[in-house]
Amino acid sequence: MAEIDTQTRTERLAGQIADAIIEGALPPGSRLDEQGLADRYGVSRTPVREALRQLGTTGLIDIRPRRGAIVSEITHAQLQELFVAMGELEATCARLCAISMTPIERRGLEALHESMQQLATQDQARDPESYVLANVAFHSKIYSGSHNAILADMASSLRRRLSPYRRAQFRSAGRLQMSYAEHQVVVAAIIRGDAETAHSSMLRHVSFVEDAVEKMTPVKP
Repeated sequence: MAEIDTQTRTERLAGQIADAIIEGALPPGSRLDEQGLADRYGVSRTPVREALRQLGTTGLIDIRPRRGAIVSEITHAQLQELFVAMGELEATCARLCAISMTPIERRGLEALHESMQQLATQDQARDPESYVLANVAFHSKIYSGSHNAILADMASSLRRRLSPYRRAQFRSAGRLQMSYAEHQVVVAAIIRGDAETAHSSMLRHVSFVEDAVEKMTPVKP
């Protein structure tokens, strides 16, 4: 239990640091001092060190020998390329789900989606962490449901890189409810085996995510 609590605490801290970077409070080029961050968030240096390692895998920060962690600089074009790739991968996974998912997998996806409805309420929007976690599980089910291990691995890897941005979108007003409604279209298409609509609706969903992120992320042109 202690290990799970530590992991959760580290992930929460990584999310807080990521939010500060995305909002511009920690601008590109900034050196992330472990003790300074520990003081800022009221924690010891150990979870800070682990949080920075997590963020290093996303490309949001660059960990350099003898210089420590530096906030990376990402341009609008780079972010757009990442989301285009993410959209194509997820849309293909959704299309394959409509073709290949077993009845049990379809019921599992539908049940998870239905359980997220309460998490998408206005009250939950003030603290969307539960929806964020369920959202990761939702998309992971679609990756695995494609029954293509290579494609699922590529999608999971790219999602980890974009995770700070995808998490940040839920601070936009009404975004939780919109996300749930977008999922509904994807799930309905998969359940009825409509591969074309599953593909197009997932592509549209990721484009809406990108739009939400662009409105709140200070990146260079």
